[in-house]
Amino acid sequence: MAQLYYRYSTMNAGKSIELIKVAYNYEERGKHVMTLVPSVDNRYGVGVITSRIGIQREATIVNESSNILEMFIRENEKHSIDCVLIDECQFLKKHHVEELVEIVDSFDVPVLAYGLKNDFKNDLFEGSYYMLIYADKIEEIKTICWCGRKATMVARVVNGNIVKQGEQILIGGNDMYVSLCRKHYNDGRLGPDK
Repeated sequence: MAQLYYRYSTMNAGKSIELIKVAYNYEERGKHVMTLVPSVDNRYGVGVITSRIGIQREATIVNESSNILEMFIRENEKHSIDCVLIDECQFLKKHHVEELVEIVDSFDVPVLAYGLKNDFKNDLFEGSYYMLIYADKIEEIKTICWCGRKATMVARVVNGNIVKQGEQILIGGNDMYVSLCRKHYNDGRLGPDK
């Protein structure tokens, strides 16, 4: 029986490379996967899933008005889809997550969604919130803070300082965000000498 998986972590934990690996494993066995990425994540180009170590994979773009269920049905009519993979699922809307649920429940196709849980202010993203509600399996992909503890927070850094005000969605990479443990997120320390 298929399930909806939510695999979350802070930044730099390897979510995108894990997605690319899963897609490769399916395709190596002659299976068809549908890979999706929200249009808001255009750091490496539109419709591209990119790992920080440079591995890329093309993906179908999802925007606010996209109907993922309809997209899936169209692709599934061309060739049977064995798995749906989504990167940056925190940027999905409630209706997107409900459409993913419908794919799992009505078509018995597993859906694996990868993304952040909380933002730089430590609030849930809309997509994360509904993934936590609807997912059959919730799995944490772990990474570490500079101190060696498990990183659970994403800090936005401007001019070398942690900021906790601003728009929720501001696309950036290592130049703008750092993963920290709760202690160092709260005390604002970005390193042993900072």
